Amino acid sequence: MNSPRIQPEIREAEFQHTGTTPFGPPPITQISDTGLTRLWLQDLALKILYFQGYLTGYELAEKISLPYTSIVDKIVDSLKREKFIEVKASTMGLGEGSYQYGITQAGINRAREALERSQYADAAPVPLEDYNHAIRRQSLGKLNVSPRALRSYLSELILSEDIINRVGPAINSGTSVFIYGPPGNGKTSIARAIGSMILRESIYIPYSIFIEGQVVKLYDSVNHEIIPERDVTETGTGSLKTGMRRDPRWIRIKRPFIVVGGELTLTDLDLVFNPVTKFYEAPFQLKAAGGLLLVDDFGRQQVRPTDLLNRWIIPLENQIDFLTLHTGRKVEVPFNELIVFSTNLPPKDLVDEAFLRRLRHKIRVGDPSFEEYRSIFKSVAKSKNIPFAEENLAYLIKNWYIKPGRNLRGSHPREICNQILDISKFLGCKPEMTRELIDQAADAFFVDL
Repeated sequence: MNSPRIQPEIREAEFQHTGTTPFGPPPITQISDTGLTRLWLQDLALKILYFQGYLTGYELAEKISLPYTSIVDKIVDSLKREKFIEVKASTMGLGEGSYQYGITQAGINRAREALERSQYADAAPVPLEDYNHAIRRQSLGKLNVSPRALRSYLSELILSEDIINRVGPAINSGTSVFIYGPPGNGKTSIARAIGSMILRESIYIPYSIFIEGQVVKLYDSVNHEIIPERDVTETGTGSLKTGMRRDPRWIRIKRPFIVVGGELTLTDLDLVFNPVTKFYEAPFQLKAAGGLLLVDDFGRQQVRPTDLLNRWIIPLENQIDFLTLHTGRKVEVPFNELIVFSTNLPPKDLVDEAFLRRLRHKIRVGDPSFEEYRSIFKSVAKSKNIPFAEENLAYLIKNWYIKPGRNLRGSHPREICNQILDISKFLGCKPEMTRELIDQAADAFFVDL
């Protein structure tokens, strides 16, 4: 099934977030505002210079994601006094921020000592307490979707009224959703439609988080979509980041939609420590905070379903999660996302009754009826410029479904139409729903197991 399109004509009254307070990272004007020590920031600056070579003060501020004035300039002054860096050149700009700095031998020695503790050399992190506060302020809150808005977002999916009436309350609950049923009937498409509806807003996340002296890298260019901002002042560097009136360690992103499938393991749900770089990668659920986490193909992961589900019990019930540092120390973080489980396997083979009670909404997406299958086929054929032939669709259903006892699937029309296109192109003929092309397409697509 096609991915649902966003429907901009939907009125705000038909879909609302309630119960959340707008959040914006506050400005920072001194080193103490960062929640980090001067010594730690000095080490970070030295590591950046160690890897990057010569940088101006403004360029260093960009790399470290902190304002030059009153913060980075103070760090630079300290490093110059201790003879860890030295001025190499001036770029003819205004002020010391335009001076080009290089690391000295003493600075190299200090940087190597710092690199032995951690090789993190990127944007300055945000303390865990600040992150937790921000995520709680930016939770999805209570959702309120109207039937009209829901039908608009699901308009490209041919679904029964029963399914639509189950999806709406599930969205409004803002909790967990369990979608199950045979493969190829649009479960993932429904989950993506839910995501398109509830994730239209933006949130702020930091590049990384500072937890008890350790750095956890949070921003992920694959899963996070940055939204450009214009709230900047002139810095003379031509950059937007360090001229922001707010804390530049935070970035504005679209509420995340993260999909994990059969590759998921229990290890992926905790802080992942790299023993070489000596900093952490955030787990999937932390990257999905404030958005939606889809566990697709549930039951096919490289871990037993019961073990995976037991890992979610506390987060689902209490909306908090506990992550473990490699030191054994556990830290608490908010669990503020909608989690959706999608599976082709029978629920009885995956979960027990006790866990199903914790999943408030269960939605079964069954095979389409003959009329629904017809509507899907007609829509797909139109989108692929294949003339629709009612009598030959009846031929397809009779000979390739009813006679062999094959179940209808919502994804089959797309696959059969694609086969018709491929065969027609090879034969050099016009793609049509002829019986000959239907037989060839169906014979190529269907496999009797």
